[in-house]
Amino acid sequence: MRHVERHRTERIGWLRASVLGANDGIVSTASLVVGVAAAQVSRSEILVAGVAGLVAGALSMAAGEYVSVSSQADTERADIAKERAELAAAPAAEEEELAGIYVARGLDASLARSVARQLTAHDALKAHARDELGLTEELTARPLQAALASAATFAVGAALPILTAMLAPTATLSQFVAGISLVCLAGLGGLAARAGGAPAMVGAGRVAFWGALAMAVTAGVGKLFAITVT
Repeated sequence: MRHVERHRTERIGWLRASVLGANDGIVSTASLVVGVAAAQVSRSEILVAGVAGLVAGALSMAAGEYVSVSSQADTERADIAKERAELAAAPAAEEEELAGIYVARGLDASLARSVARQLTAHDALKAHARDELGLTEELTARPLQAALASAATFAVGAALPILTAMLAPTATLSQFVAGISLVCLAGLGGLAARAGGAPAMVGAGRVAFWGALAMAVTAGVGKLFAITVT
């Protein structure tokens, strides 16, 4: 029976985009809701601002991730094309270069040449992509996947403070939104850290800290506008 191992690096692409999207959805929308609420406006105005922030943020996240990851994919394709051309122009030199990589990693020269020769005969481009450029199928940039994951998770994260604002008592709306959002941010940070192999408390603490800071600043801005209007 074939032994199959699963590694965390295989999910790093979608995990990064998903965590970033959900985190941004909660932080930006909760901060927006808290800031608008601090300006002493009606619940309906708070909800309109929150929904507008959800839609704009999800589209912005999708566009930003797609452009960013597409640039990475373009660079990877350019490097692969350059390597393909070099293999066609100087195959012997490329095989020697591959052997040198294996020597640097600890193989003796004769074994390194043998390995380089066999891998070149099997799939020279794949061997150079993996061992010279550090490109593997698991870590290949996927722009559409990253964009969809970011947009979807942003929308899910942003829905949380909006639903809280819909249900919370008007007098304590800001406190409810801030408290529930911070709890969810801490949970999200902890889960993301565990999924990536890091301590859960560290991930929870850093996400909650920056979320609290963002909400505190926007609440201050909202208070300032409320005072100005008054």
